[in-house]
Amino acid sequence: MKVLQTLMTRRRFLKGSAVAGASGAAAGGLGGLTGLAPVAEAQAQSPRGETKITKNICAQCPARCGIDVYTTNGRVHAIYGDTGNPIANGKLCPKGHLGTYFLYDPDRFKGPMKRTNPRKGRNEDPGFVPISWDEALDTIAGRLNRLREAGESHRFAHFYGRGWGASDAGLYGDFGRLYGTPNSAIGHASMCAEGSKRAKQATDGNNSYNAYDYRNVNYILNFGASFLEAFRPYNYLMQMWGHMRSKSPQTRITTVDVRMNPTMAASDRALYIKPATDGAMALAIAHVILTEGLWEREFVGDFVDPEMRFRTGQTIPAGSFAEKWVHGLTEWWNEELKDRTPEWAESVTSISARDIVRTAREFGTTRPAIAIMERGPTAHTNGTYAGMAIHALNALVGSLWAEGGMFYQMGPSYGGLPVNAADYMDDWARNGAWKSQPRIDKAGTAEWPMSGTMMQEAGPNHLKGDPYKLDTAMFFYTNPIWSAPNPQVWEEALKDVFVIDTSPFPGETAMYADIVVPDHTYLERLQDSPTYPFEGWPMAALRVPAVDPVYDTKHFGDTLIEIGKRIKGPMGEYYKAIDSVENVLRHRAKGFETDPGDNGVNSFESWKEKGVWYKKRYLWQQRRGEFYEWDGRGYNVRMSPDEVKAKLIKTPTGKFEFKSGFLEKHADYIERTLGVPAARAGLVQWVEARHTGQGDLYFVSPKTPLHAEGRGGNIPHAIANQQPIVGGRKTVYLEIHPDTARARGIRNGDKVRIKSNLGSIEAYCRYMPAHRPDTLVLPMEHGHWAQGRWAKGRLPGHSGDITENVSDPISGLACYYTGKVTVERA
Repeated sequence: MKVLQTLMTRRRFLKGSAVAGASGAAAGGLGGLTGLAPVAEAQAQSPRGETKITKNICAQCPARCGIDVYTTNGRVHAIYGDTGNPIANGKLCPKGHLGTYFLYDPDRFKGPMKRTNPRKGRNEDPGFVPISWDEALDTIAGRLNRLREAGESHRFAHFYGRGWGASDAGLYGDFGRLYGTPNSAIGHASMCAEGSKRAKQATDGNNSYNAYDYRNVNYILNFGASFLEAFRPYNYLMQMWGHMRSKSPQTRITTVDVRMNPTMAASDRALYIKPATDGAMALAIAHVILTEGLWEREFVGDFVDPEMRFRTGQTIPAGSFAEKWVHGLTEWWNEELKDRTPEWAESVTSISARDIVRTAREFGTTRPAIAIMERGPTAHTNGTYAGMAIHALNALVGSLWAEGGMFYQMGPSYGGLPVNAADYMDDWARNGAWKSQPRIDKAGTAEWPMSGTMMQEAGPNHLKGDPYKLDTAMFFYTNPIWSAPNPQVWEEALKDVFVIDTSPFPGETAMYADIVVPDHTYLERLQDSPTYPFEGWPMAALRVPAVDPVYDTKHFGDTLIEIGKRIKGPMGEYYKAIDSVENVLRHRAKGFETDPGDNGVNSFESWKEKGVWYKKRYLWQQRRGEFYEWDGRGYNVRMSPDEVKAKLIKTPTGKFEFKSGFLEKHADYIERTLGVPAARAGLVQWVEARHTGQGDLYFVSPKTPLHAEGRGGNIPHAIANQQPIVGGRKTVYLEIHPDTARARGIRNGDKVRIKSNLGSIEAYCRYMPAHRPDTLVLPMEHGHWAQGRWAKGRLPGHSGDITENVSDPISGLACYYTGKVTVERA
């Protein structure tokens, strides 16, 4: 008691009693204390100002989640998922809240600029000086006009990465046709996920990504799709994972990959596969499904003689199997599948035959089931064939266009543009010599006949002058000097090209720019975005500017339109009639007047108010081997085979093709590039991959959940949480199996050197015992020499610097995962 009396002085007592007394008085004077000093009257905080909520679309990944952007006193301070957007459902992924970092990034370009240093290179200061928008646009248009007048308009190219909709990349086609260039535009799909699209084109005739009915699926066989890291649409998939794993019956999930990741860790079965051998496993699963009679007969068909069976190593007679919605099954079995046993696949994939059989039986007996894939299996020289083998499993179990299955995305009910480009074509646009010129990337030529785009080839082709030299190139949402494989070639290639960069940020390609015309960030744009493949039914969201532009920037679509207005002749008149991005979107929204959305959106203004238009009804369904169309009340209109071919299965036969007519048209090319005999080129089959490099370890560079559309390297919060499994706050670690490291004298945390034929990069390593011992994992994020103060000069070195520029001959997809390297202590 004396101790307390010593500590509590009279001053402290009175001070504490004053507070207590005030509290007692507020409570009605309980306690009867009197004579205590009153507390000053509480003051309310001054009003912060009116808070405004605008509808927008997140741009941190391709998912296109709707967001509510909170702005007070003209400043964005919060971003949440839009409850009225069917992808977001009021939720966001970890990187969705980082939009303010994009908007208020101190390294953003502040306005249009021109280069004053004629030399270009990593260590060259561009010497950018500010210019007016009129000077920038006049300079660009003047250069394009001179090229056109000289008959060299084909030497101008547009390059783009993430195209969002009618108000940006959607403007490219008319620009190219009116100006006269085959290079408007060259997209980045060949450096993204083109392999899965081409595999589907070869088998079911749709050059697209799938949409999925995750709500009703009961089994997912996942080949390399980072469902809980970077598969699209990521935010929605996390929501669906919770639904699938809690519904009854619970969705069972088997994941096949080369490394441990969040998806694998959360799956029911994790199978570690040797890189580039996914196709072999898929063929073995198909073998089991057929030999054990597990296929969906109502979709696939059946033997004419019910006593017949598929037996390992034995052929079946021609005409003995009556195919329904598939083509070439007999040939597929006889010429390829009869010998692709689980035991054979074990010798190729390193996955035990027992696990392959168990997976096949589960997949073949659980309905509905789907097999999904992404870049892991397809980013190899055998990628299209691997994708075809995986997709063939969906046909065998009848999951195409079925409840709980997979299908393709419908587009929105957009109205037309205010004018028709065909009415503004002059003689050069109609019949100019540019029409005989190939694209600079040679997509669609004899060199890459089945590829729709080959951006990674454009830089090297220019450098060689084959098929010609570019004069001028404009870049939107892409940074090939960093993102292309072997980007060092692009550094050399763009030294003699007049480069126009539109990024808001100082990326590597921007450092080579002669003119910078910076785009708004996504929180400042008015921009449409039809959904990526989602649930199939049509949807189009809208970005509404949350604030006026922070700096002197311009929407890329308006920049393109303003350049178009300055081109001589009818083209200029066309763009004057187009007028602006807002005018484009107002005309597109006219389509909603006659086809209102389920949420009441029927005009441009209501689209802005609600941020999204959608119609929650997919128009087609396959049920028990028959196809039906929606009639307004149900799937009641039975479709004819011709209707199915025209609208759904768009192959030459109108059926799912185990022997692809698309590939057969290019059989000689396939034989020349892949060594597949021309007579077998169309079959879904095993083709061994050709690995680059002379190393002894496979090298993969996946994306992490916080990879923010190439911008995560300059966002401090993203950097700090980029790789939570192995820790780290300043770098991205090379993940290496402990046995692999110890055999090379490498300790956990050591600085290491990774080598390929192209050179070497350095990184710090972390032991990861859950990976394959023969595979190194380095997430693609750091290694920038530009981009901003947080990104520049940060280890590890860039994975692309040691990735050779090799592509799948069929899809044209860059083989990012097919390199082999060595590793040693640095």
